[in-house]
Amino acid sequence: MKRLIPTLALLTLSAVSMTTTAKISETDMLGSAAQPSAAQRTIAIDAKTRWITVEHDEVVRFVSNGQEFAWAFSGMSSSFSLNKVAPAGALDRDLKVYVWPNARDLADKGQISIPE
Repeated sequence: MKRLIPTLALLTLSAVSMTTTAKISETDMLGSAAQPSAAQRTIAIDAKTRWITVEHDEVVRFVSNGQEFAWAFSGMSSSFSLNKVAPAGALDRDLKVYVWPNARDLADKGQISIPE
C-alpha cells in the first residue's frame, strides 16, 4: 500500500504532463498561406522547374498552371514537397522546395554579423 499511493501520484502527474505537451502542427513545420500581395518575389513554375529554393521567413508568390498562390516559409522544415501546400491542380508533378536559413538565422548562430 505504501508504494501504491506514490505510484498512482506519479502516473497521474505523467498523464497530466502528457496532455499539456504542445503539439507541433503542419503550420509549425511548413509555414502558412499568405496573400499574394505580401510576396517578396514571384516564382513562375514551368516544365523546366526542377526544384525551388527560398529563404526562411520569405513570402513567395507562385504562378503555375494558370493559378497563383503565396506561401510564407516561416516553418521549421528545411525541405518539403510544395504539393503539400499548393492548391489542387496548381502543380502537375511533385516539386521539392528547399528552405535556406536567412541572414538573421545565421546571425543568431554567430556565423555572420548584420550591420545596422
